[in-house]
Amino acid sequence: MTTAQGARARARAEITAAIKEAARRQLADEGAAKLSLRAVAREVGMVSSAVYRYFPSRDELLTELIIDAYDSLGEAAEQARDTAEDATPLARWTAVCEAARSWALAHPHEYALIYGSPVPGYSAPQTTVRAAARVGLALIGIVGDAREGTGLALPTLPAELRPEAERMAADFAPGLPVEAVPAMAAAWAQLFGLIGFEVFGQFHRVVEDREPFFRHAVRELARSVGIEE
Repeated sequence: MTTAQGARARARAEITAAIKEAARRQLADEGAAKLSLRAVAREVGMVSSAVYRYFPSRDELLTELIIDAYDSLGEAAEQARDTAEDATPLARWTAVCEAARSWALAHPHEYALIYGSPVPGYSAPQTTVRAAARVGLALIGIVGDAREGTGLALPTLPAELRPEAERMAADFAPGLPVEAVPAMAAAWAQLFGLIGFEVFGQFHRVVEDREPFFRHAVRELARSVGIEE
């Protein structure tokens, strides 16, 4: 790459970052449904036609913001998992869940973008799937490690659920016992339900001392997939 090409690449990266940062501020002020490339362009001091050279549509900008949010959340979860590498599976599971909660509380508007109400007229493309899976895969990995180590106390699997459990296992958790997979999917949904209730205020005057409540809840989720002390 020539010096001129490197300078152009750096300039493009800086402008792209500025556009996305302005869009995040707009998300905080107006919500994802009102995200406007024209408004973003005004904030960064560009004409709207120039912004379209970086993001041809609102949906493409939304997709980038969604991927960034999922990746930031996933990185926080993976760092917590790796920091607790020598701990028990239950401690590692708890660390990942607490990292996800801490990230959401620190980034409520980005959390709302990925786990809040759908944006009217927007359908997330397949390119978001890899980033969206990072927290779930971190937890699946911990369950797999527990199976190889101390073992899992597998939940009972109803006969009518086995075909669906086998399909899910093949799709996203091929290393786990079939019996653990439906519980894993339910734990993933309940984790983000717990976090969402806190971020969006549903726990107001219901759960006040939220850290010990959350820690207890995610330990119970761990037990539901077969992880014990």
